[in-house]
Amino acid sequence: MALKHVVIGGGTGFIGKRLVQILRADGYDVTTISRMPAVKHMTWHDLEKDGLPAGTSAVVNLAGQNVLDPTRRWTSGFKQNVWNSRINTTAACARAIEKATVKPKVFVSICGVSHYAAGSEPNTEESKTVEFDFMSRLCTEWEKAANLSDNSICRVVKVRSGVVIGREGGMIQSLILPFWFGLGGPIADGSHDLPWIHIQDICHLIKFAIEKPEVSGVLNGVAPQLISNRDFTKAFASALIRPALFPLPEFVLNLIFSKERAVLLTNGAKVVPKRVQEYGYEYQFPDIRSACKDVARLFP
Repeated sequence: MALKHVVIGGGTGFIGKRLVQILRADGYDVTTISRMPAVKHMTWHDLEKDGLPAGTSAVVNLAGQNVLDPTRRWTSGFKQNVWNSRINTTAACARAIEKATVKPKVFVSICGVSHYAAGSEPNTEESKTVEFDFMSRLCTEWEKAANLSDNSICRVVKVRSGVVIGREGGMIQSLILPFWFGLGGPIADGSHDLPWIHIQDICHLIKFAIEKPEVSGVLNGVAPQLISNRDFTKAFASALIRPALFPLPEFVLNLIFSKERAVLLTNGAKVVPKRVQEYGYEYQFPDIRSACKDVARLFP
């Protein structure tokens, strides 16, 4: 029997690399879509011109410019790049699916949780989303780009991901050195919510969505444990056996990143994975202590 064939947009990124490893280890054939051609790769131009490879059984899009790249100023050009790299690639995947003679069985698209409002009430997948700033508008349009004109043949799963905890990238890569040298600490007073998920769980949740025909619609790609930035700081410092005595003032982050994108670090919402748990997904890292211990184990 032929291998299951998954096409992954952004398969060379932080989450994509891990997902490719996990799928290939389980016998999947994987083609990644990226900017540069290579073995088992195709470019976005190839996708537009030639469509999906024959035998594609699932499409996953993880593509997107790193919003919190401190080397890039928050200019109108960079904002447009952040927008296009998510929405245009997702739309390109959707077009390729609709043009395919033989449809893949499932399309999994990832986005963020910035269109949930911060507050005291937890947000489930059924909670109302709102547009109130650049990031919330981005998440809304990002999800819309994944819509298919007829998804009765191809299931659509939209994973709203929290902050991904993993050694190779994301928030941990930015924080590991200051925390290692004892210079870490909470952001401001650390009281704001931090929706999060370990990289193994976000990848296995995507694999779960690919393999389970009953899974469709929105999934909150977050761990079941609600935490604050202060909780994360304590767990990460403890895992590294380091103090965390130096709070980072919010105005410093606003200066480094500009307020419009610093909100990703300073203003989170309570998000719970109600539908994920109802479907029966079992977390490998359901609490922040175990997640931080895992990434700390890989350092130095």
